[in-house]
Amino acid sequence: MEWRVHMDSPNAAAVIGEALCRCGNSCMADVDEVILLCVGTDRSIGDALGPLIGSELSESGPHPFEIVGTLDRPVHAANLVETVHRIETTYRRPLVVAVDACLGRPESIGVLTVGRGSLCPGAGVNKSLPRVGQIYITGVVNVGGFMEYFVLQNTRLNLVMRMAKIAASGIAQGLGVLCASRQAREKSTRPLFA
Repeated sequence: MEWRVHMDSPNAAAVIGEALCRCGNSCMADVDEVILLCVGTDRSIGDALGPLIGSELSESGPHPFEIVGTLDRPVHAANLVETVHRIETTYRRPLVVAVDACLGRPESIGVLTVGRGSLCPGAGVNKSLPRVGQIYITGVVNVGGFMEYFVLQNTRLNLVMRMAKIAASGIAQGLGVLCASRQAREKSTRPLFA
């Protein structure tokens, strides 16, 4: 199942939050930690969506989920394998929500998509990187199909920043609800006297 919403929709953040809840609800009983993996680089405007979202959330206060990938510490092609290995060895049963920019059709620019499954970073620019996440969030930042590196470099910063703010708001809502439900479930299953 996949949910799509344009960033200019008045309820875009709520749609993203609800989609994350629906995607994550069924697996939260088997999760010890929620990780938001924001993929991208600050060296390319079009590819900065993930790190912008990570930074936006990091700066907006503490959250009940871990954030990996910010403008200060981006997760990109050169360190993705190492980052995924670190997540797998550091966290026991993580739910990884992977975020990345993508290219698409002209009419899809500004569309954010949330779904179950993994995403394949770098696919739009023909890079062979491992698939990541159990839930994905993508944002179409520009047109694909021709000279992808050039297109990513010439993407409007205003569009990517607006998209990042909307996505960060929806992620904070959705993952906040998922983490709260997991904590409530943990409390209800603890013995009264230990």
